[in-house]
Amino acid sequence: MLIRRKPDLTEADVTDPAWYARRREFLQGTAALLLTAGGLRPARAGHGGRRLDFRPRPDLAVPDALTDYTDVTTYNNFYEFGTDKASPAELAGRLTTDPWSVTVDGEVARPGTYALEDLLKPHPLEERIYRLRCVERWSMVIPWIGFPLADLITRVEPTSRAKYVAFTTLYRPEEMPGQRRHVLDWPYVEGLRMDEAMHPLTLLAVGLYGEVLPNQNGAPLRLVVPWKYGFKSIKSIVRIHFSERQPMTTWHKAAPHEYGFYANVNPEVDHPRWSQKRERRIGEFRKRKTLPFNGYAEQVAHLYAGMDLRRFF
Repeated sequence: MLIRRKPDLTEADVTDPAWYARRREFLQGTAALLLTAGGLRPARAGHGGRRLDFRPRPDLAVPDALTDYTDVTTYNNFYEFGTDKASPAELAGRLTTDPWSVTVDGEVARPGTYALEDLLKPHPLEERIYRLRCVERWSMVIPWIGFPLADLITRVEPTSRAKYVAFTTLYRPEEMPGQRRHVLDWPYVEGLRMDEAMHPLTLLAVGLYGEVLPNQNGAPLRLVVPWKYGFKSIKSIVRIHFSERQPMTTWHKAAPHEYGFYANVNPEVDHPRWSQKRERRIGEFRKRKTLPFNGYAEQVAHLYAGMDLRRFF
């Protein structure tokens, strides 16, 4: 597989793995950069985001080797900036992410439009090393930084009628050139069942590799649902809507025979145009077996007890 890289990104721009392994030393004595008013700033496409104050969660870390920072930030699916993997890193620098706000509405007791810094203040950030599996048969292992979606859901107090949560990406075609093409029905929408959204593994991410999210990775706020295919982990979120009915999501609307609402990683359910039984970890040559629920079956399989996972794919 050919991995394209941004032409002006040099080796000197990439975080040295040895430095990252010693990150606690560099963070000691440094003031928190995020949880203060105006503390969150956009990261430039590629590299150079501000450092975040966070605590590691080794209990939620997989033993796999981390994917190289360069690959994580230059090999991306973000159709709002183009359909090839290099376009997001090349074009996302034009996206304005400060100020940023998120509208919470629907079946909640505390709806409203929240400034991002206010949304973050009550939640200490955690670093979690998760696998991310793409429906296109490739995968990565990324040290995400964020807080549990469940914390936010509890804060806004869903009503008893809230059965699903829908998320919407920013629609700003003047800064997101992919939205000027009709490859999808914009803005991008994704959704979860409430029990999936409340699961401890479901994360609202604001950073990776110790820094604020680069624009091409979904700045300033994205979802990470590690047992599902990557298209469920919606980027650049501006709305969170609680509803009684299952939302119509973007890829399910575009190709329902290929992209189901649940999108759980299941090696026994092939994409109509290719097998999902094996995957290639970015940075590796040999393919590996795809794990049920992306390796998180022990934690999440009970959510789907009694369901036909071929029908509800």
